[in-house]
Amino acid sequence: MEALMTMPDTVDTDAARHLTTREGWHAFTSQRPSPPALLSEHEYAALSEAELERYNEDRLDHHARLLVVATSTVRHTVTSGRRLILLNRHAVSARRGLIVSGPAGTGKTIAITQLGLAHELQDRARHPDVDDRIPVVYITVPPAATPRMIAAEFARFLGLPTARRFNITDIIDSVVGVCTAARTGLVLVDELHNISLTTRHGAEVADTLKYFSERIAATFIYAGIDIEHSSLLSGTRGAQIAGRFTLIPTHPFPYGQEWKGLVSTMEKTLLLHRHAPGTLVKLDRLLHKRTGGMIGALSHQIRGAALDAVLTGTEKITQDSLEAVPLDVAAESPRLLTDTRHTW
Repeated sequence: MEALMTMPDTVDTDAARHLTTREGWHAFTSQRPSPPALLSEHEYAALSEAELERYNEDRLDHHARLLVVATSTVRHTVTSGRRLILLNRHAVSARRGLIVSGPAGTGKTIAITQLGLAHELQDRARHPDVDDRIPVVYITVPPAATPRMIAAEFARFLGLPTARRFNITDIIDSVVGVCTAARTGLVLVDELHNISLTTRHGAEVADTLKYFSERIAATFIYAGIDIEHSSLLSGTRGAQIAGRFTLIPTHPFPYGQEWKGLVSTMEKTLLLHRHAPGTLVKLDRLLHKRTGGMIGALSHQIRGAALDAVLTGTEKITQDSLEAVPLDVAAESPRLLTDTRHTW
């Protein structure tokens, strides 16, 4: 099991920090920072105070980045999504899509953004000298979203104006025009659970997304928490979505070979001077018990312990240092994932 990539470095503008802007998405798909080299013990001991501070800062930045691992969920999403993109290439209407659904912290956003990355890089390879293409659009559904808010999210990604004097029809026409001219082939819509078909606005938002999918010749990929248990797949509107979209469920990882591989892969990225290789592999059952098999919690715990190891000068991760990293409520109490449901 190997790492696909890491998240991009922090950049100067606010826009470039967010995947929901064209600048941020371009940074995500373009920047692949290399990890700093781990110095030998002799070189490490010879560092001046200023050199040591810079060296530690580089390692802190490395460990703070979100490592993306080619899990079975990521691979399945990328393979299924690329297949649909090809199948939809010549479709005039009724294009099919994917819904990636599961509990929080199970890698949904990572899966769909890795699909977007794969499509973006493939498009650039096929059109290396064309700068006006926008292969991928990525948006998130705001809480209590309205149709205009959804249209504005598309426009914001594309850098189009959304002033009050523009009505929703103007914004939609501009978005469709730009996406058509820029040959957008993939639209990623995250946080889909913020839509409820039991409310008027929610039903109108679902209709707006459907309208976008009919006018933009692209494959639409949705992601959200427990979509299969929500109102989004019920009733007439829900039946239309269910009839066109394939569901990819995400779950906490069971304790087994893939979990062991995840821990091993993450341990190999550590840049610590006194960490004994294989320490985390020996603790993989403890890590599974503590995180509930949630990949987000696993990444947070290992990266947090690595940061502490650099900051305190211990330069190693132990069981005690892992347990010193507080986790989210869901990971600390896995039963909450099954005992609670969203009310739609």
